[in-house]
Amino acid sequence: MVELGYALSSEEHAPNTLVRNAQYAEEAGFGYALISDHFHPWVSKQGENPFVWSVIGGIAGATRTLRLGTGVTCPTIRTHPAIIAQAAATSAMMMPGRFFLGVGTGEALNEHVTGARWPETEVRLEMLEEAVAVMRLLWQGGNQSWRGKHYTVENAQLFTVPKNGVEVMVAAAGKKAATLAGRIGDGFINTAPDPEPIQVFDTNGGSGKPKYGQVTVCWAPDEAKARQTALETWPNGGLPGELGQELPTVAHFEQAAQLVTEDKIAEEIVCGPDPEKHLAKLRAYEQAGYSHVYVHQVGSDQEGFMRFYKEEIMPHFGGSTEAPPVPAQAGAATGAV
Repeated sequence: MVELGYALSSEEHAPNTLVRNAQYAEEAGFGYALISDHFHPWVSKQGENPFVWSVIGGIAGATRTLRLGTGVTCPTIRTHPAIIAQAAATSAMMMPGRFFLGVGTGEALNEHVTGARWPETEVRLEMLEEAVAVMRLLWQGGNQSWRGKHYTVENAQLFTVPKNGVEVMVAAAGKKAATLAGRIGDGFINTAPDPEPIQVFDTNGGSGKPKYGQVTVCWAPDEAKARQTALETWPNGGLPGELGQELPTVAHFEQAAQLVTEDKIAEEIVCGPDPEKHLAKLRAYEQAGYSHVYVHQVGSDQEGFMRFYKEEIMPHFGGSTEAPPVPAQAGAATGAV
């Protein structure tokens, strides 16, 4: 049986709201969450782009049991892997046994901002493999140097680092990325109920490791309203192929999103209050081989979504039917929203 988790959407929510949502997710019974690491939102309607490592610090102080991973960080272009190694190590120290680092090859939307060239897929995979090797070296502690094809580290030592390093989950959608993920990752992340990448991951060293799949939904009491919200807020969910990795600006995504219809977005995103539709989507991920499925709720009504999942969905996955209470210290912990 899959374990359900929650997606913290940095593109849609302000930093204090993300911390509050993490508290609500913990109270609702979600055992873990993944938080996106973006410089830009996909479209301006989403409206946010907080720095993920600051938000993680807030979540560390505001939660007690919630496990948290980045979903996902690109440690190759915008930020040097040595800096990501330090950030992840600090996060893991603040959340003992509760933090992991999710990594991927990134998107042009976020990585072009420093003026660096956006390379082709094979080069990005090569960079990711080297970046993970650099981070694992630094997590060993001691004075370390690295002179590789893409990265240089000179006399660097992480003094604040967990004894056993940091777990690394690798995002992969295609065969080459899944092969790499199986070889270097402690787990697998993807956003589609496609069994083929999981099979490739397993045959290349990933067998028995956790597999995280993201499902995007838009719960609302009214299906028509949910469809409208999904189209307005998350039209990028209806874009095909590799556009999500290759388009460099918010303006480009908004231009492409003009071609996405409400019917198309409803094919990609579960919309409305019918629990059977949500369960069918979750079961598709379970049948594909995922051990963990984390749910991204599009729009502002995160509390209504959590009540719905607590009462209607979690019981099918071993969860409680009790409605989630509002955390008593939410305001004090997160400040004004």
